[in-house]
Amino acid sequence: MQDFWRGIFCNQVLWITILSWAIAQGIKILIGIAGGKKFSFYWILRTGGMPSAHSAAVVTLAFSLGKEEGFSSPVFALASIIALITMFDAQTWRRSIGVQARVLNNILDDFHKKRRVGEERLKELVGHTPVEVIVGGSIGFIVFLLFYR
Repeated sequence: MQDFWRGIFCNQVLWITILSWAIAQGIKILIGIAGGKKFSFYWILRTGGMPSAHSAAVVTLAFSLGKEEGFSSPVFALASIIALITMFDAQTWRRSIGVQARVLNNILDDFHKKRRVGEERLKELVGHTPVEVIVGGSIGFIVFLLFYR
């Protein structure tokens, strides 16, 4: 059991991936504060916004595994495909869900003004723009370059 915990604590790929996610989330918080918003702990786990923490994490993961196992390894190929799927999903499906939420919220506003429906609002920011994904991926690559040893 001791080897299990030692393996986790010494797993550079795991920790650098978590670091990349945390840096991207931290940047998201700084952007929110700089924009005049009041800090909320919810920002630490929220989805959407600049930059994409998911993209940062999966890019760091893929490059770290490539460095660890070899860039011609099946492990790097798998991690790269998962990274591409994650980033594509962030800017297409999750973004379209946000657009749908906005439309539904507008419908609820119309109903609410006429006092017909009193429903909770849906979360509109669930996806990313392509720029947010690119910036997140770039952060992931930079974290890999700076911290992978």
